Amino acid sequence: MSSLPATIPMIGTNHMNSTNTANNAIDVLVVDDDFMVNRVHRTFVERVQPFRVVGTAGTGEQAIAAVDDLRPDLVLLDLYLPDIFGLDVIPRLRTAGHDCDVMVISAAREADAVRGAVRHGVVDYLLKPFEYEDLRVRLERYAAQRGRLLTTVVRGQADVDRVLAGALAPSPGNALPKGLSVETADLIERALRDTDSTLSATECATATGISRVSARRYLEYFHAAGSADVSLRYGAAGRPERRYSWRG
Repeated sequence: MSSLPATIPMIGTNHMNSTNTANNAIDVLVVDDDFMVNRVHRTFVERVQPFRVVGTAGTGEQAIAAVDDLRPDLVLLDLYLPDIFGLDVIPRLRTAGHDCDVMVISAAREADAVRGAVRHGVVDYLLKPFEYEDLRVRLERYAAQRGRLLTTVVRGQADVDRVLAGALAPSPGNALPKGLSVETADLIERALRDTDSTLSATECATATGISRVSARRYLEYFHAAGSADVSLRYGAAGRPERRYSWRG
């Protein structure tokens, strides 16, 4: 499929960086060879604060050029690009001196692709197709971890350990994404642990006494953090039902 050129706003890099520093925005470059997918991902990202999309790209070469021009904080990177395999874009960015973070968003389910992404230091790996909540949880987790990394003062090994724990592990209960509470997270966890099967968001809401929307948000958080598994139950019509179980 033909792709659109990278979207580059009419603004100088220095001005953009100073604006970004002033308002604490996290600038994002969206990379996918399907311009409709780019548009959807852009819409999703811009619904999550403090993220803003500063450009899109449809090929690996466009992505590298866009990073040069836009200096994003985070790149959402598809792997199946028409000119370069997505993971091969990352070392080229590093060679050029760019330290932007990379989150893979791809349909690539091969173990080699996932292992390769880990070796290249990606901050997350999200499989297509996904829903808005799947991405939102990951973006919020990334923003929280990035904030800790930027503000931590390292005075000794204990500080180093805390930084690594924050970067490599799910957020602890006292650092849940904005809008989630430790008490409600505990309720959801107990509901998942106590069932012998799986729970839908509606069933979890009934079991815990909270709204279905809230239950879905906590369940997706646990899924993104690696604490819960998701399976799909297909009915006669409509979208499949997402069902959750506690991992382990």
